[in-house]
Amino acid sequence: MRLILLALIQSLFLCGGQMFMKLALKASGSFSWTWSFVLAQLTNWWWLACGVSFTTAGILWMYILKHWSFSQAYPLSSLAYIFGMIAAMLVFHEHIAWTQWVGILFIMAGCYLVAN
Repeated sequence: MRLILLALIQSLFLCGGQMFMKLALKASGSFSWTWSFVLAQLTNWWWLACGVSFTTAGILWMYILKHWSFSQAYPLSSLAYIFGMIAAMLVFHEHIAWTQWVGILFIMAGCYLVAN
């Protein structure tokens, strides 16, 4: 049960990092090889949120790998796909097809089977 809880938290941070990266890229504007573009990225706070999320996910992942078998831990990292789908729907207002929801159900069933 502890592994599942930690995997859920780690997956939330991993998904958060991806979500913040998308928001940072959206806010960055058109790319150019200029100092003004670079300086604009340094004040884009989405990049900071992205880095903090990925760092936290990485530290949690190291803890998980240290204390549980790889064959149990790695499949549970697919929980991030579930959170990614929810973020796509709620944050980015994307349409999610019913086939994608079926895929999410398969991922959840697989995580359940691996954890037991």
